Amino acid sequence: MAFQIETPAVLSSLATANLLPSPLIPQAFKSSVQLSVAFNDKLVAAGNLLRASDCKVAPTVTFTAEVNANANTTYTLMLVDPDAPTPDDPKFAYWRHWVVSSIPNSGSSSDDAAKSGKTLTEYLGPGPKDESKPHRYMFLLYREPEGLKELTKEDVGGEEFVQRRSFGARKWVEKFGLELVGVNWMLGAGDGWKEEEGKSEL
Repeated sequence: MAFQIETPAVLSSLATANLLPSPLIPQAFKSSVQLSVAFNDKLVAAGNLLRASDCKVAPTVTFTAEVNANANTTYTLMLVDPDAPTPDDPKFAYWRHWVVSSIPNSGSSSDDAAKSGKTLTEYLGPGPKDESKPHRYMFLLYREPEGLKELTKEDVGGEEFVQRRSFGARKWVEKFGLELVGVNWMLGAGDGWKEEEGKSEL
């Protein structure tokens, strides 16, 4: 079993945001990697707020190596929105923004782990409407089971706008035996959203 790296700030923030527990993050979850995400010089840091214009281009993703993981271990990275189209009416959750599979264990030493994997869903930046409260965006890193066949775009679904919504993320993860090992998350708001006009209760 991989050594569990305690990340109290992330876990505490997930609980405060009602993401721990949630359909994708079980109550007993403990990180075994530190998952870092950065949009240029803006870090994703346990629920901090970024604007849509900050996130137009795919971020840089890095993660620490899992203790005792073998050289053939691979990972899947997923970015989803549980608050689409708005936190008050999340009828299109989960919105699938990005999926990258077959990230090699060596990706943990890469400057950008996502580039070493196979993109199943091309990155589509967050785009909440200005009148919406901020959305919660979840970056989830999963260990792939040994012997998993190489996943394809067909395994995850289409990339048209309407095909990304209402993604059955939990069933998809369970279908392919993926095990959650790392989480980070942020709040995303439209460039015109004014905090004093719509503070969110997360």
